[in-house]
Amino acid sequence: MSMRDKLDRLKELRQLVEAGGGRKRIDKQHEAGKKTARERIAALLDPDSFREIDVFAASEDDFSNQKNPGEGVTAGYGKIHGRKVYVYAQDFTVAGGSLGRVHADKICKVLDMAMKVGAPVIGLNDSGGARIQEGVDALNGYGEIFFRNTMASGVIPQISVILGPCAGGAVYSPALTDFILMVSGTGQMFITGPQVIKAVTGEKVSMETLGGAATHNRVSGVAHFITGNEDDCMLTVRALLSYLPSNNLEEAPVFASMEPAIDRETMAGIVPDDPNKSYDMREIIRGVVDIGQYLEVQPYYAQNGITGFARVDGRSVGIVANQPCVKAGSLDINVSDKIARFVRFCDAFNIPIITFMDVPGFLPGTDQEYGGVIRHGAKIIYAYCEATVPKVTVIVRKAYGGAYIAMCSSSLRADAVYAWPSAEIAVMGPEGAVNIINHKEIAESENPVEMRKKLVDDYRDRFANPYIASARGFVQDVIDPRDTRSVIIDALNNFSTKRETRPRKKHGNIPC
Repeated sequence: MSMRDKLDRLKELRQLVEAGGGRKRIDKQHEAGKKTARERIAALLDPDSFREIDVFAASEDDFSNQKNPGEGVTAGYGKIHGRKVYVYAQDFTVAGGSLGRVHADKICKVLDMAMKVGAPVIGLNDSGGARIQEGVDALNGYGEIFFRNTMASGVIPQISVILGPCAGGAVYSPALTDFILMVSGTGQMFITGPQVIKAVTGEKVSMETLGGAATHNRVSGVAHFITGNEDDCMLTVRALLSYLPSNNLEEAPVFASMEPAIDRETMAGIVPDDPNKSYDMREIIRGVVDIGQYLEVQPYYAQNGITGFARVDGRSVGIVANQPCVKAGSLDINVSDKIARFVRFCDAFNIPIITFMDVPGFLPGTDQEYGGVIRHGAKIIYAYCEATVPKVTVIVRKAYGGAYIAMCSSSLRADAVYAWPSAEIAVMGPEGAVNIINHKEIAESENPVEMRKKLVDDYRDRFANPYIASARGFVQDVIDPRDTRSVIIDALNNFSTKRETRPRKKHGNIPC
């Protein structure tokens, strides 16, 4: 066979692989509102930057790639904003994107290569699950992927994108990664499908209600982002990566500094004079971060807390905040998990953390106590204590009890704690404190309502203010709200070379 013949054969085999499951299946994929694996990679990466690996991978009985071209997954590396990333995309047009031994080997190779060079990994998931006919080989393939996900955790960013079905054991690879994005209407995740649930419990539920993007972004908290279509999803991945370093030994990219969306004078009027009135903490965040440089994480889950990435003076930061207009900003089970995991991610990848505090306490109730709010709330404390990145806290208004401690107080080793003049730092709110301390005095007074109001005002003036905490050294300074951005920038610059040594140990044991 001449070289020309061999080149023709190469071209033929490459076209076969690139055609995936063929025109009929590709058309069906498009009819379902989904792109093919290669189309998704092209939409995600910088133009002409993708280099495929294991192009002609095949099982032992399919060396010519006739049966399952590419083994149902396209893998390789490319660039996003000029920075190297690794990517794999399951191809639903080939055997339903099912995972067999060779399919798993390709994903494992991507993870191994990413670890070697210190680059993020993005998994585009669209699979019918394990390839049943391969039996235990398929199950072992999942296990090999899970092990690599775990070893890569905290070393390189791992992002999972759910663009189709992801069921059974397959869900645990995305669950082990740092961020999960889902496309509404097409992305689905669940351990057991609707048919199994109906057979076991008699409960009828649709696939979308059971494991759709809205469910996991709003109810379960499994996912972190939801988008309306695949193109927006890929743009969100690209935006997310712009805030992150390539690995745990590097710093995140630095951009040109931009002024915030809220001007200095407006900042002073955001918090109401009445401590019982709510406001949107996002307004304060917008007055601190660079304009247009903010990406909220899990915006629809546990909305009494805010987590997200932003840039301040061009540098990436993690934002954690209470949200007074949802459950008064109190801490509960779900928001504890949300904040703790976000703090640990930021710490793993050298991203400074800014905390905006307005917290009246932990949410009371039997549901919370029975659900384990104690162990869940302890996760926030653990995460902040464990974190060694620069930590800056701003107490905006309420800072009561154990929740004050948990939200990165000075005792949890915040590097700088500032308070607005509106801050109320105390064991509990004035109303609750007076009810306990002055119960008898109120009951015996001629006008209990007036007496209670007088005592509450007196308590607030004497104790619920930032100056006692400042006098004790627990608050570094009481600042003008209009100076918040400049104060934070100065603190971040001051602690940019922070080094902190902790006791040597294998690892801690975070409350679960």
